[in-house]
Amino acid sequence: MEDGTELRFDHGSPYFTVSNGEVARVVSGWEARGIVAEWKATFACFDLATGKFTDFEKEGTAKKYVGVPAMNSICKSLCAEDGVVAKFGVTVGKMDWLRDRSSWSLASLDGKDLGYFDYVVATDKNVASTSFSGLTGRPPPLDLSSFPHLPTILQDIPVRPCFALMVAFSEPLAMVPVHGFSFNNSNSLSWAFCNSSKPGRACVPPNRQSWVLHSTTEYASKVVKNIGPRKPSAEALAKVAEELFSEFQATGLGIPQPIFMKAHRWGAAFPAIAISGDDKCVWDKSTKLAICGDFCTNPRVEGAILSATRGASKILESLSLPSGL
Repeated sequence: MEDGTELRFDHGSPYFTVSNGEVARVVSGWEARGIVAEWKATFACFDLATGKFTDFEKEGTAKKYVGVPAMNSICKSLCAEDGVVAKFGVTVGKMDWLRDRSSWSLASLDGKDLGYFDYVVATDKNVASTSFSGLTGRPPPLDLSSFPHLPTILQDIPVRPCFALMVAFSEPLAMVPVHGFSFNNSNSLSWAFCNSSKPGRACVPPNRQSWVLHSTTEYASKVVKNIGPRKPSAEALAKVAEELFSEFQATGLGIPQPIFMKAHRWGAAFPAIAISGDDKCVWDKSTKLAICGDFCTNPRVEGAILSATRGASKILESLSLPSGL
C-alpha cells in the first residue's frame, strides 16, 4: 500500500479439505511442521434474491486447511526440500525423448539448452495442449505425434475459468456473520472468502479486513471469450473488478468502498474433466514420463496431491527394477 503497509491475498485456491487416507498422511506431516494449519471458519450460503444467509455449516464439517502464512507456502516448502534444485522464471518450451540415451532433453522457451534428465514429471495441463500456443505463440513442449500411446485428450483439456477479486477494507464487514459464503442467484459471483481470518494472515493495522471474491464460471467464460487467451490489459481487469465489486455491494450487506481492489484472471482454474481414471496420473514407463495434476483426478488440492503421490510411486517402482537406475 502507499502508506507502507502490506496486504496479502490467496487469489487461487482459498483452502482445501482431505478425505483420502493417503493424502491425509501427507497433510498431517505438513501440519506437524507448521506448513499448513486448520482454518476454523464458518461458512454459509447467501441468496442474492432474498438478501439472506442460509445453510450455515453444522459442527463436524470436514476440516479446512490453509498454507501458512499463504497457500503458496506448501509449494515453497517442497522447493526447499533436501536435494531439490528449484529454478524460477524458466519455461520449458521443448521436450525431446532421446532413445539412444534413454533420457529427456529439455530446452527453454527461448531455445536455451536446459540439460538431460532421466525422468520428467509434468504438472502443467498445457504440456501438450494447443492452449500453450495461444498463450505463447509457440508449439506445446510435448509433441504428442511422437508419443501416440499417450492420451490425445492432453491436447485439449477443457477447463472452467474464474476471476478472483482481491479487496481490502479499513474496517471489518459488520453485517457478514461468516468467514466465507457461496452465492445463489448471482449473475457473476460464486464465492466470497475472508482472507484475513485465516491463520497467520493478520492485517496491520488489525482492524483492516481483506476478502477474495470468486466469479462464476459463466461470467469468466464470457469475459475470456471477449478479451482472448492472452494476458488481459489493466483496463480489462479494472472493468472486471468494478463489475464483481458492484455485485458484492448489491448484496445489501453494507459493503463500504475498499481501500484496495484488484482483479486477477485465473484462466485455467478448474479442470472440467479427469483424464486418468483409477491410475490418478499418466505414466509412460518406456520414456519415464509422469504427468500429474488435478486434471488427472479432480479439481481440488487433494486431487493434485493424490495424483502427485501416484506419479512418485510409479517412479520409485521403476527405480527398484533391475533395469532401472
